[in-house]
Amino acid sequence: MTDLQRYCEKIAASCSAIPEVRKLVLDRLAAYIISKKKAGETVRLIYICTHNSRRSHFGQIWAQVAADYYGIDDVQSFSGGTEATAFNVNARASLQRIGFQIGAEGDKPNKRFQLTYSPSKPPIICFSKTFDDPYNPKSGFAAVMTCSDAEVNCPFVPGAELRVATTYDDPKAADGTPLQDQTYDDRCRQIA
Repeated sequence: MTDLQRYCEKIAASCSAIPEVRKLVLDRLAAYIISKKKAGETVRLIYICTHNSRRSHFGQIWAQVAADYYGIDDVQSFSGGTEATAFNVNARASLQRIGFQIGAEGDKPNKRFQLTYSPSKPPIICFSKTFDDPYNPKSGFAAVMTCSDAEVNCPFVPGAELRVATTYDDPKAADGTPLQDQTYDDRCRQIA
């Protein structure tokens, strides 16, 4: 068993610790996924945060891994923001610490990254972009808001069939402090 598989096992075993208020929101998202599956449709999820650099990437990645972990086929996860910056180095480091293999494409400040988590699954592509970037679906998706700023400043997401808010504190508050790695690891685990 790999480090990442062990991590997923621990996450799955700790689901009972999710606060009840968050479970209500997640139940709405689960009902959406179930309805899409029953209709024989592809499930598309876009995780949205202001800069698409930390929390929205964590959401995108963990949604894809969870779908594969639980054997839910035909799920596609994406991320976007209200503006584009770059996939944060501290967020990437947190993912590497738990077992993701991360490769970069190109030398631009906003590189595309390929996250490998299974030899039998295609890598997850992550790069900072707006939620309406051509890479993301234009309709038939659930918009999952991962930060309160995007939740407030992006009241309408064109093409979304469902909008839910699963907001999280921004780990960037710990950037450059002794708590940086632990804060990113905690947020990554919370979102997982």
